[in-house]
Amino acid sequence: MHTRPSLRRTRGARPRTTARLTAALFTAAALLVSACSSGSSTTSSGGADAVLAALPRATPSTLSSYYSQRLRWRGCGVPGFQCATMRVPLDYADPGAGDVRLAVARKLATGKGRPLGSLLVNPGGPGGSAVGYLQSYAGIGYPADVRVHYDMVAVDPRGVARSEPVECLDGRRMDAYTQTDLTPDDQREQDALVAADRAFAESCGAHSARLLRHVSTVEAARDMDILRAALGDRRLNYVGASYGTFLGATYAGLFPDRVGRMVLDGAMDPSLDARQMNLDQTAGFETAFQAFAKDCVWHSGCALGGRGTTPAQVGDHLRAFFRKLDAHPIPAGDADGRKLGESLATTGVIAAMYDQGTWEQLREALTSAMKENDGAGLLALSDSYYERDADGHYSNLMMANAAVNCLDLPSAFMGPGQVEQALPAFEKASPVFGETLAWASLNCAYWPVKATGEPHRIEARGAAPIVVVGTTRDPATPYHWARSLAHQLSSGRLLTYVGDGHTAYGRGSTCIDTAINTYLLQGTSPSVGKRCS
Repeated sequence: MHTRPSLRRTRGARPRTTARLTAALFTAAALLVSACSSGSSTTSSGGADAVLAALPRATPSTLSSYYSQRLRWRGCGVPGFQCATMRVPLDYADPGAGDVRLAVARKLATGKGRPLGSLLVNPGGPGGSAVGYLQSYAGIGYPADVRVHYDMVAVDPRGVARSEPVECLDGRRMDAYTQTDLTPDDQREQDALVAADRAFAESCGAHSARLLRHVSTVEAARDMDILRAALGDRRLNYVGASYGTFLGATYAGLFPDRVGRMVLDGAMDPSLDARQMNLDQTAGFETAFQAFAKDCVWHSGCALGGRGTTPAQVGDHLRAFFRKLDAHPIPAGDADGRKLGESLATTGVIAAMYDQGTWEQLREALTSAMKENDGAGLLALSDSYYERDADGHYSNLMMANAAVNCLDLPSAFMGPGQVEQALPAFEKASPVFGETLAWASLNCAYWPVKATGEPHRIEARGAAPIVVVGTTRDPATPYHWARSLAHQLSSGRLLTYVGDGHTAYGRGSTCIDTAINTYLLQGTSPSVGKRCS
């Protein structure tokens, strides 16, 4: 969903909505891998032409104690699930430097059919809790046939949720951070935005100094291989959504011979730099908004216009409302006294772009805000995006999100001047969200740890067939990213969903679900060029 104020770079993840239980956010800064990273393998030199190289097949003796560890399963308060703690090295280049302890959960296969091993799931983020996703959705909501044959497994990546989380701001300071103005009108507001980003970064550095250099995607992918060994599986079976596709593809690139049945849903393109990725995602949210706008005006009471109103006019009306909130925030019935200003309102609208199942909720929230001066509905959408509860507590999603993103790629912009130069391109990509998303791309400029990643290709030569799923009007991971990743992977097979929303599996398309279930259960890949609607 999906790091802030309001929307600071997150990678694609399924948002938590009333329509479905999932993880969080959208994503707009990108991925990693670098020869400089202590957790990475080598790449060829140079930007987008770099290719992630596979690690040696033999396990280094310095890692043997990690690969041979036994997981001690126990109950964890959720009926039917077991939990364990796994050790991984803090620094793969120096395994003697200490451990990170990762939270693992599983639900054993429910049937007596032929066992297929473990199926690892990850909902994205970066920063979304995979354990929470497993316990609230995947372990009970995945197709019964899949759960019959697979042990459903999840691990919170290093720095996330239950796995020694990255920590930064407390709830009160996060409230202030999420309300920072992301459309600065003058030098004073621009300085305030920069100060907020600096304060966030400095807080992360102060509270999580040990972890901050070691939460890269390549290190998390190496952790997944230790988990595979601890589970007793020869190959890794995996379903990753949004940022989880980058994590899965990175695993495939590092360990191509250990890839089992792998589904990458809502795919990311690791060959893009952060600025291009953010620009692409900005255009993706505009595409989603255009679809919402066309739908909204066909419903009576759409606060953005009635039948006959064009999508462009709907966008103009929404921007005018945002400008009004910028000058005069409105009450939101919040126990902590927060009002709905432009930043929180924009976040709320963007949160609803992930899933057309939330469009009705968004229409109602906009009606309340625009016609009744009540911002509670949009504030609720914004809080769900940020994973803020009613007590004012935030999950560590945004902290981990920034930590991974800022380590994985150099910042899209290094200062306000570069943002100002790029504003025309972002506003062209999205007249509604462009300015906000351009300024939101600045946060990694002040990160206390230098990025270790670079844009690169992932080929995973020798890997078993990998299914890459793309949705044609996906706001957070644009469809052409899926096409690109499927083309990069030597064994990639593209499966297309013609429709709206972020990711496709388990969202109502019998065609998509059947194709993926058949692959997971029988190993049969979708036919070349297969499209579903």
